[in-house]
Amino acid sequence: MRIDSAAMNDDITTSLRGLNKLAKILKKGRIEKGALTLSSPEVRFHMDSETHDPIDLQTKELRETNSMVEEFMLLANISVAKKIHEEFSEHALLRKHPAPPPSNYEILVKAAKSKNLEIKTDTAKSLADSLDRAESPEFPYLNTLLRILATRCMMQAVYFCSGMDNDFHHYGLASPIYTHFTSPIRRYADIIVHRLLAVAIGADCTYPELTDKHKLSDICKNLNFRHKMAQYAQRASVAFHTQLFFKSKGIVSEEAYILFVRKNAIVVLIPKYGLEGTVFFEEKDKPKPRLTYDDEIPSLRVEGTVFHVFDKVKVKITLDSSNLQHQKIRMALVEPQIPGINIPPDVSDMDLSGPGGKKRKLEK
Repeated sequence: MRIDSAAMNDDITTSLRGLNKLAKILKKGRIEKGALTLSSPEVRFHMDSETHDPIDLQTKELRETNSMVEEFMLLANISVAKKIHEEFSEHALLRKHPAPPPSNYEILVKAAKSKNLEIKTDTAKSLADSLDRAESPEFPYLNTLLRILATRCMMQAVYFCSGMDNDFHHYGLASPIYTHFTSPIRRYADIIVHRLLAVAIGADCTYPELTDKHKLSDICKNLNFRHKMAQYAQRASVAFHTQLFFKSKGIVSEEAYILFVRKNAIVVLIPKYGLEGTVFFEEKDKPKPRLTYDDEIPSLRVEGTVFHVFDKVKVKITLDSSNLQHQKIRMALVEPQIPGINIPPDVSDMDLSGPGGKKRKLEK
């Protein structure tokens, strides 16, 4: 609010504007080196203060100040990584991001090609430049979809001990060295890094375990495992709250874009909610439609209708409560119209096949 307000010109506001200007210079420098700007829909829930039930679900809006804070966090992490590696060349706790194998990019390259766009993936810089050029005036959301798809091609970043590895490079940030320093209240990795830095600047003394690269390597393995488990827990939490939201909201129809095509389904993203789901075209106890899958384009022909990656569709979102232990969000096609496949857009009370072919009634 201070940065955007024309009426405010006090010292704090002026300083913030200076920081923001500097952050933009730092970001420009990172991008010129080949740092990637990818996209991942982040969901935000608005909760009822009394019941703690989700009352609204939307994608998280990122502002310029998010980027400002991020630039200085990255700068701090890179600076600390250099410092602790200078002092402890064999015992620094660092974080690296391996470059993906070329095969990982196949889906991205094919999807872009289907829209007459070329994505080069030989280096992080060429990928970043290709994504910047991949614009479509008649389809503004295409660039975001490509960046979301590019995120899915990436490898997982990992913690490691500098004395047990030779490759320090962080592919996504285009940085030769990196660590996690800025969040010691929520990550154990940062606590170890703080201890190493404290010794490096003479603010504390070391202890035997801190300079044992084998013990530090074991800690890194545990950190990587715990990080993966935390990601699973986060996804499960989002899925659970999403179910609660649609349980109270009832049946909803929304516009969506196809992210992937499968042999018998399409995976769609609903921008309004940052929600991803699968629309299946084969269900038990129902006649099977004619499906033709083309891996090269990629596309899926359902009867006479062809679905390509990034095509816009309309889907109906419902909560499948047929199995109370495993409730899940289900999506069904509304548009384009395919006889025998669609849920009519004007019908809100119908039967759908649940797991195991069971029927259940969906009510508003």
